[in-house]
Amino acid sequence: MELEDEGSAGKFERFLFLMIPIIFTLVLLGVLLTLFNMDIRNNVLEIANKIPVLEKWVPEPAPDPDSESAGDTAEDPQAESEEQAASSESTIKELKSQLNAQATQLKQAEEDKAAEAIKAEALQKQIDGMKEEASAAVAATEEEEDPYLKQVTALAKLYAGMKASKAAPIMENLTTDEMVQIFSVMSNASKTAILEKMDPKKAADVSIKLKETTNSTDMAIAALQSRLKQDEAGSTTASTTANLDQEKLSQTFASMPAADAATLLGSMYSISPDKVITVLNSVSDTVRSSILGEMTKNDSAQTAKIVNRLMGGK
Repeated sequence: MELEDEGSAGKFERFLFLMIPIIFTLVLLGVLLTLFNMDIRNNVLEIANKIPVLEKWVPEPAPDPDSESAGDTAEDPQAESEEQAASSESTIKELKSQLNAQATQLKQAEEDKAAEAIKAEALQKQIDGMKEEASAAVAATEEEEDPYLKQVTALAKLYAGMKASKAAPIMENLTTDEMVQIFSVMSNASKTAILEKMDPKKAADVSIKLKETTNSTDMAIAALQSRLKQDEAGSTTASTTANLDQEKLSQTFASMPAADAATLLGSMYSISPDKVITVLNSVSDTVRSSILGEMTKNDSAQTAKIVNRLMGGK
């Protein structure tokens, strides 16, 4: 009994051993066919209809719509050609419309480009005209430059070309306003070099004036005024010095003996009559009469001329 059970169990195991791979293979084929979207039913029915006995029991496979449409198309080639022609014509029309639109856009772009070129040319002409006007204005300004300012500039270049140790003492003899005027048209390097060699007080005065400068016209007026003031002061000093010398000279002749003074003035009259008249006018009446008395003894004619000059004659 046990042997029979073992024999039946062994057969069942062999059956399962054979069927499991077959079942697995069928399932796998079904899955693959499903994934690849294959019509399994119709294929199986077609195969079954080819078997003589089974064809009576197996129904006909469902018709394929693609094949039907293909058949219909094959049956009506003229309609297909007409449809293709209509489709081609519509495509051509669409392409033509696109081509016309692109041609219109291209033409518009060319017109815009031409307009921009004309505008750019007009702007360039305007710029050239403005440049010419500016150049003409600069040239006219240079031509109308004040000759006085040109001379000041030339003088500044002259001082700048000299050694600072040589230029500084010369410029110190100018007025402060004149130095400021010259320094104003001089480069910073030249100004620095000359100011270093100048008297510290004068350099400080010039520096302060340079800070307060306004324009060339004001500086020119200030320089001229300072020069006039200096000339007037020099004239006053010279006049004072001359008066002092004349006073001392009159005292000298007053202290001299009348005879010696008469001899000296007689000799001077032949050289400078005006100075003799000046000396006689500067001494007192007593001294003058004594000198004239002695001069009459020496040369009465000459004395007569001197007296005539003293009285305002010629």
